[in-house]
Amino acid sequence: MQKDQDFTIRFSVSLQQNLLDELDNRIIKNGYSSRSELVRDMIREKLVEESWDMQTSDNYDQNSIAVLVIVYDHHQRELNQRMIDVQHNSHTTILCNTHIHIDSHNCLETIILRGTPIEIQKLSLEVGGLKGVKFAKLTKTSSFNKDE
Repeated sequence: MQKDQDFTIRFSVSLQQNLLDELDNRIIKNGYSSRSELVRDMIREKLVEESWDMQTSDNYDQNSIAVLVIVYDHHQRELNQRMIDVQHNSHTTILCNTHIHIDSHNCLETIILRGTPIEIQKLSLEVGGLKGVKFAKLTKTSSFNKDE
């Protein structure tokens, strides 16, 4: 039996009042138009995390894509060269790199990566652990069907 991707199923969920209040607060805070939109985003986020966890634990070989955002002190001695060395020595592919100057001491970079989840996470931890890096966050992605 083939599933119809365009068909929306409604279901009800029972929540304690404090959880419903928190859900509604997030809807307002994040600009969602409905509870359904927020719940769909939360489910997608959970699916991406579980997909990456499964791929990492099973030594999964499929290429994934992620974005690494870093903020660092560009006056830190040899930091730029160490970041470049980590990227060149990694088994990930750097698809794109964007660099901006936040102020006279700090820079922000986004690095779009393609590779196995374990290699992407390894690169993220190596760059994030360098002296002078003040913030590092890896945003993992997954492919979604067009109507999800």
